Amino acid sequence: MKICLANSDNEIQQIRQLQSLNLKENVEDSAIDGFVTACYSEAFLHNMNSSTPAIIAKEKNKVVGYALATERSLLRNHPLLNDLSDQINDIPFYGKRIGDFEYLVVGQLCVAKEVRGQGVSQQLYRTFKNTYKDHYPFAVTDVDTENLASFRTHIKAGFKPVGTLHYGNSDWNVVVWDWRPNS
Repeated sequence: MKICLANSDNEIQQIRQLQSLNLKENVEDSAIDGFVTACYSEAFLHNMNSSTPAIIAKEKNKVVGYALATERSLLRNHPLLNDLSDQINDIPFYGKRIGDFEYLVVGQLCVAKEVRGQGVSQQLYRTFKNTYKDHYPFAVTDVDTENLASFRTHIKAGFKPVGTLHYGNSDWNVVVWDWRPNS
């Protein structure tokens, strides 16, 4: 398996296809398998990827996993991410608010069902951190409270819960992966 940065239209299309297969409404047993919530257009995925390339896992030229990196400036361009950023920025973090920092958002993490249990999420996140830790002090994302598989994956990678939110029709755990030295 190869872990790398997404850099082609075909890879973005494959990310979109994998996302579609794993949307909550398309997953049979979401409590066990996990799911993704946000549905991003191909155009939005291209915008995300142009400034902060996605980390992808490829097997025989097929994208089987991804971690989307999203700069704060793009959050306003998607309703779910816009709502997230409005609320997340007010969460206390080390005597300040999260919004006082120039953080990176994990726009989504997804691994194809056929390669789950092989450490792909951790490989994606290891590369994610190595790629972006010198540019951002931490990464932040939210996990639907019904998505226990995803929450466990994020905790295992090093994310720490910092709060909960309610938006859309769900409750969300906000988690931060602090990359600052001595944190």
